[in-house]
Amino acid sequence: MASRLATRAVGAARLRPSIAPRTLPAVTSLTSTRPSSNVPEPKVKAQSIIDSLPGNSLVSKTAILSSAAGLSIYAISNEYYVVNEETVVAFCLLSVWGALIKFGGPMYKEWAEAQNAKIKGILNAARADHTQAVKNRIENVQQMGGVVDITKALFEVSKETAKLEAQAYELEQTTALAAEAKSVLDSWVRYESQVKQRQQRELAENIIAKVKKELENPKALQQILQQSVADVERILSSKAQ
Repeated sequence: MASRLATRAVGAARLRPSIAPRTLPAVTSLTSTRPSSNVPEPKVKAQSIIDSLPGNSLVSKTAILSSAAGLSIYAISNEYYVVNEETVVAFCLLSVWGALIKFGGPMYKEWAEAQNAKIKGILNAARADHTQAVKNRIENVQQMGGVVDITKALFEVSKETAKLEAQAYELEQTTALAAEAKSVLDSWVRYESQVKQRQQRELAENIIAKVKKELENPKALQQILQQSVADVERILSSKAQ
């Protein structure tokens, strides 16, 4: 394994002189044309690297970095870990995931907080609506608290109305009966008056017939004449006195 690492180092050293003359002009041209404002300061870069390390203080971060470096050197030197293509791929993946976590984490956090706030707002609105509905229901029930008394009063009124209607019907029946009795009595009175008139007419006719019959008798006429003369003489004598 050590011979393979040495062979790779020698091959890289052989390739360096041929690559450097070709790439240096481009690098120098790029560095000359690159604006100085986009290049971060070394202090800021170092501070960002230090801040990315785990730990709460500079001592703990330094200890962690030293321990990691020592363990890496020990593992590589004792061939516990071999740096190969998988290591490069793992480093690249870790770098990509780290960049995603670093740069995409805040955006995801903002999106998650916005979703949480949205859901919280919907839940709060639903709770407020439910609370308002319960309050409205309670107010409606409280307003209907006097329904029992109102129902009792209406029942009493309905009883009184039924009683009055019964009395009115009874009076109506009594009035109708009295009117019918009056009509019957009136009919009897008319009948009796007609009977009396007929009897009186018959009696008058009988008397007239008897008088006419008696007037046809000469003796009766003589008596009437004598009685009339006596009445006239008596009247005259009374006047002369």
